[in-house]
Amino acid sequence: MRSLWSAVTIPGAEAPYATAHLKVHYPALVTGSDAERLSGVFQADPAGGPYPVVLVLSGVNVGQDAYRWLAVELARQGFAAVTYDWVGPLFAGQVGITPGVDLALARPGTYGDGPTCQAIEPVLRRLAALHADGPLRGALDLDRVALFGHSAGGTVALQSGRFFPQVRAVATYGAHTMVSTMLGWPAGTVAEALVDSPVLLLAGAEDGVIAASADRYGAAGGDPHDPVSRTFDEALKDRAGAHVLATVAGANHFSVVEPADPTAARSFLDRPSTVGGSTARGVIAGLLSAFLRTHLCGGDPAALDTFPPDLVSVRRR
Repeated sequence: MRSLWSAVTIPGAEAPYATAHLKVHYPALVTGSDAERLSGVFQADPAGGPYPVVLVLSGVNVGQDAYRWLAVELARQGFAAVTYDWVGPLFAGQVGITPGVDLALARPGTYGDGPTCQAIEPVLRRLAALHADGPLRGALDLDRVALFGHSAGGTVALQSGRFFPQVRAVATYGAHTMVSTMLGWPAGTVAEALVDSPVLLLAGAEDGVIAASADRYGAAGGDPHDPVSRTFDEALKDRAGAHVLATVAGANHFSVVEPADPTAARSFLDRPSTVGGSTARGVIAGLLSAFLRTHLCGGDPAALDTFPPDLVSVRRR
């Protein structure tokens, strides 16, 4: 597996916060050539291509290196996995790593008018350019794209997938569509998921960040499962079992990242994980890759039901 760096300008963003730096992880062909030795650049392996694309949308202030383990695993499974860092505007004048959150389109009067993630379109456009020339020439199947988002990245994935017809699947970890009262929504509102594809909602049973954020949504009790389960029940339309809610026993909000950065983001709010980190990541990657193979590669949908029930509980609709 190899990776390639690139960058893209985010339309409408102001300097110096107008550039996202992205990294494409892909199956590579090793020839032993002098060009490989001298440059460290490897051509994509044509044997399995063109590869379906998985765009990873990060949590707020979680750098893309925290998802490298997942991107490499997805590349091993035959996908081109794309991560990016965009240091841009957050909330209340703050700046940090963001998946891209357009608050103007997240309010009651404008919700549904367009994607709430401003980064998806320019990143996909840049991937098309990489597909046209260079080491990734002809290697990316940009008609078979999935969005995978963690935390806020998952929320904007659920609020944006519909606007990109090439998106065939949306998956999230620790994310939901319960919306903030600060944006003008009534307390406890679960917004419609703006997706026309199958959705996988992954959740950690020990998610402390969602529980600690309940007051943002006017929700009572701080139940970590309530926003995610309500999103599954209320934000998605029935899809004959193609939508999946999978809860990973013992995992917390940051079980999907490695390494976790204790100096950034909100890991201090999380509950302790009661399962080993490698175990949790293995389950998350297994569930995600099975879901992606089903909806991007025509795989067996029953593969999601083969995980031990003591590790994963699965619901479908």
